[in-house]
Amino acid sequence: MKKIAIQGVRGAFHEIAARNYHKDPIDIVPAITFNDLIIQSKKYDGGMMAIENSIAGTLVQNFPLIRESTLDVTGEIYLRIKHNLMAMPGQSIDEIDEVFSHPMAIAQCRTFFKKYPHIRLVEAEDTALSAKKIFQSKQKRVGAIASEMAANLYELEILSRSIETNKQNYTRFLSLEKKDAKLDESTFEKVSICFALPHQIGSLHDLLKILADHGANLTKIQSFPIIGNRWNYMFYVDFVLADPAVFGSTISVLKNKTEDFLVLGRYKKGIHYED
Repeated sequence: MKKIAIQGVRGAFHEIAARNYHKDPIDIVPAITFNDLIIQSKKYDGGMMAIENSIAGTLVQNFPLIRESTLDVTGEIYLRIKHNLMAMPGQSIDEIDEVFSHPMAIAQCRTFFKKYPHIRLVEAEDTALSAKKIFQSKQKRVGAIASEMAANLYELEILSRSIETNKQNYTRFLSLEKKDAKLDESTFEKVSICFALPHQIGSLHDLLKILADHGANLTKIQSFPIIGNRWNYMFYVDFVLADPAVFGSTISVLKNKTEDFLVLGRYKKGIHYED
């Protein structure tokens, strides 16, 4: 059975994404930080890492981690994030004084809590970990915002379901595997690359034209300053190729126009899943 690393404890949205992505049963390896997730992914069979959210935007710190990891991006999955309010069984929302969760989860549920001004919202390091701590302490009058999986794992009662303000709240997760992972060369559709560009007029325009000329549909572009090299940037780009057969020629031309070029991965386009 594969061992897949996730950020967070059991019941985290990372686990839900990993189990939806890997159709066969897997063992989950919890990691507290994203850096630890990379370490555990290389130690075991791979990992599942959040990379962007449809509301909060990109998890910018994760792109350099992937670049430096020597791991391949081998797939992606889009997970609908449904936040639930939970607590020890036998309580009502009116009896809850405090609710703990990750700052992003709290921000995505503030409209719901306007109806309950007596509840104090407390930022914590993780959604599922907030649920786990309530389970371990058996503390009353305290709630957590987390997934339904977390409620089931930690024997908590869901007081209100899907309390997020925006119901089109999706997180994109990337599957990470070791470089020797087998790839079906005929089935990939999406490509992730990173590179730097020379400081020349039109350098980014020229690169985007190359992608367009090769039938590539750009789906994401993100830039980050290169530390120690003022006003120079590393670009992270995702694109979809209509014809995988042109991958080699596309990459060859891109390499000649860029610096520090690296293919991060080739994979099938992700499917949208409900939590």
